[in-house]
Amino acid sequence: MTNLKGSPLLIATNNQGKVKELQELLQGMDLELVTPSQIGLDLDVLEDGLTYAENATKKAIAFAKASSLISIADDSGLEVDALNGEPGLYSARYGSTDGNKLSDTGRRTYLLSQLQGKPQPWTAHFHATIAIAIPNGALHLTEGICPGEVIPTERGTGGFGYDPIFLLPELGKTMAELTMDEKNRLSHRARAVIKAKDILKSLY
Repeated sequence: MTNLKGSPLLIATNNQGKVKELQELLQGMDLELVTPSQIGLDLDVLEDGLTYAENATKKAIAFAKASSLISIADDSGLEVDALNGEPGLYSARYGSTDGNKLSDTGRRTYLLSQLQGKPQPWTAHFHATIAIAIPNGALHLTEGICPGEVIPTERGTGGFGYDPIFLLPELGKTMAELTMDEKNRLSHRARAVIKAKDILKSLY
C-alpha cells in the first residue's frame, strides 16, 4: 500500500457540525486535517444514492478528485422503527419541500409530528457509513450504529440535527446531553471513525 505520510486529509463535507465532530474524532492522530473552505474548494455533491455507502462514496470520491487529497466523507441518518425506517437516507432534508429546506429545529418538529399517535417508546437508531477515497481510485468503507429511542421533548444543547430528541436509555441522556468524550465513544459516527482510524494508520 502506498505510504501517504505528510499528505493532508480532507474532511469532505460542508456541514460544520460534521466538520467539528470529525475533527474531534480524528484528534490525536498524526494527520494534518483540512476542510474544503481552508483549501478554497466549493463543491456540492448531489446525494442521490440508494444507500448510505453510495452517498458517502460519491462525496469522498468527488472531493478526492477535485482536491487531489485523500478525503473522508460520511453519510448518516436516523431510522425510526415506528416510521418504517424513516427519515433514514433523507434525514438531512426530512420534511423539506422544493426550495424550502427545513432547519434542524424544523426537521425535529416535523419528525415528532409524524410520530404523534404512535405507541411509545419510539425505538430508533443512528447509522453512519464512512468512506475514505484516495486520489488514485482506492476506496475504503466502515460503518457504525448507535441504538436508542426518540423522545417527544428536546433535551441538551450539544450536537446537531436530531441529537436533542435521541435518547440513549442506558445513560438516561440524549445525544445532545453527552459530553464530547462520551459522544466520541458512543455515537454512530464515532463507532465508524474508530474503524476508519485503522485504515488511516495503514495509509499514512
